[in-house]
Amino acid sequence: MKTLLIIITNLLLINLGCRKLPNNISKNELNISLSAEVDTLDPARSYDTVSSSVVYQIYEQLFEYHYLKRPYTIQPLLAESMPIISNDKKTYTIKIKKNIQYHPNKAFNEEKRFVTSNDFINQIKRIAFTPTRSRGWWLFDEKIVGLNQFRETVGSDLSKFNTTSVEGLIAPDDHTLIIKLTIPYPQMLFALAMSFTSPIPIEAIHEYKNDLDRNTIGTGPFKLDHWRKLSSIKISRFEGYRDAKYPSQGDRLSNKLNLLQDSGKKIPFLNAVHFNIMKEGQTRWLNFRAKKIDLLSLPKDNYSSAIGKDGSLTDELIKDNIQLQKNPTTIFWWISFNMEDSHLGKNKILRNAILHAINTDRYIKLFTNSIGQKANSIYPPGINGYNPSNQLPYSYSIEKAKKLLTQAGFPKGKGLPTLVYDTRSDSTTARQTAEFFKGELAKIGIDIQISINTFPAFLEKARQGKLQLWKGGWAMDYPDAENILQLLITKNHPPGPNATKFSDATFDKYFEKLKIMPNGKEKSILMQKMENIINQEIPWGMLYYNRSYTLYHQHLKNYRQSDLITNYMKYLSIRNNK
Repeated sequence: MKTLLIIITNLLLINLGCRKLPNNISKNELNISLSAEVDTLDPARSYDTVSSSVVYQIYEQLFEYHYLKRPYTIQPLLAESMPIISNDKKTYTIKIKKNIQYHPNKAFNEEKRFVTSNDFINQIKRIAFTPTRSRGWWLFDEKIVGLNQFRETVGSDLSKFNTTSVEGLIAPDDHTLIIKLTIPYPQMLFALAMSFTSPIPIEAIHEYKNDLDRNTIGTGPFKLDHWRKLSSIKISRFEGYRDAKYPSQGDRLSNKLNLLQDSGKKIPFLNAVHFNIMKEGQTRWLNFRAKKIDLLSLPKDNYSSAIGKDGSLTDELIKDNIQLQKNPTTIFWWISFNMEDSHLGKNKILRNAILHAINTDRYIKLFTNSIGQKANSIYPPGINGYNPSNQLPYSYSIEKAKKLLTQAGFPKGKGLPTLVYDTRSDSTTARQTAEFFKGELAKIGIDIQISINTFPAFLEKARQGKLQLWKGGWAMDYPDAENILQLLITKNHPPGPNATKFSDATFDKYFEKLKIMPNGKEKSILMQKMENIINQEIPWGMLYYNRSYTLYHQHLKNYRQSDLITNYMKYLSIRNNK
């Protein structure tokens, strides 16, 4: 599972150097960039945003997110329909589409190979198989009947892989998959929409001795053409791709952005996608301005060059037919308190005073160039149950902060020992952020000592529960409240992800109920009850949601930004008509 460190990778950035690029408009080829080298193309191992941006174009899963609907909605991809779930919520029966062809691969001896239900079982077994070193194991650990036993029995012996079955993974025929769970686990649907669960034929596992870092065996709309590890990757349209269509429905924003013009047309539209690696933001910006890049996640340093005082594009970019999309993401930040600390943890009024002393609006302006969206909830926009009209019980007011500090027993800070604020890294930004918080609290008489950490040192302190005051953050693995609320339950105290050591019996009881609930009114009500507990006890003080500013040229059609929908390139096209 992701740690609380949020490393926000600048996706969709490119460096094409000085070489001349093909005419992508006439060729209908997309040029985008990666901010770092691709580590792996193995869907069981890929989890970073750079590698995933390629993997999801080549591989497919049983389910996916609807491209044009928010809140995020799961729909069938390789599955024929949504699963049939037993009354006890522990058995999933999934029908799989027929005639789903794999890309050509030497493992198939030049014969066409089609997806079978056993291919999904192979991949879930690969996730459990320790030599795979899958980063998705946490999704399945102790969730599927017999899977942990398989992991222990097989160990690192590939010869046992095929001959050892898993009790809870059953393929009664080539197009039916049955998954038996140890406990109700509605988040299984999200797991089955992640690259970890892409189908893999047993022939490929044996041909490549389970090493799929550079050997792709996908069913997706694009196949791998070449991979120059330190410079570029090219994928091209898979001519054997099934008859899939562009969405015919969308939400209000998709209609506003004219994203339904290609409704019902066969996808993919693009002939190819060129991924090029460039780590320098300024070069990416210049290449975008030269129309050598179709998409650009706006670098912070170029914000003033692209965005006017009113928050819209500058006249110069508008004249160049450049488009802008501003969207909240499922990445968000807060102030964390150690709830077992003898001062902070035992004095709720003190925590409240601190939160009233922090000018969040100024923080967002200084450290995000006003790109961040001020938080109004512990839940980010885009997930079921998020309420845009929700309000936090604290806001910036020095006068109120001083009164609360007096009520807490420390008038003008007298009698309160120096508090320690730990940085998440030793970067310049981390240091500046710490100085900002120190300056804010100094206004009411609270003294802060800044402890500079490397990221590994910060993580170690978090795992040991030794942090007192710090900036917390999270990037959601999937759009479900369970993924957030598990950060605050008692059983996840350090070395688990609940670094605040917050503990509340009612909250824990609610969590056990919520984690097996389907989305709906009852779950939303329970989410609000749990948020009320957090607002009352204040282990967190919410700051802001990351918001993406994405620029793209007018010739790129059907683009809609999302930090969760990674298989979006099949919907894009390059054409000059407006």
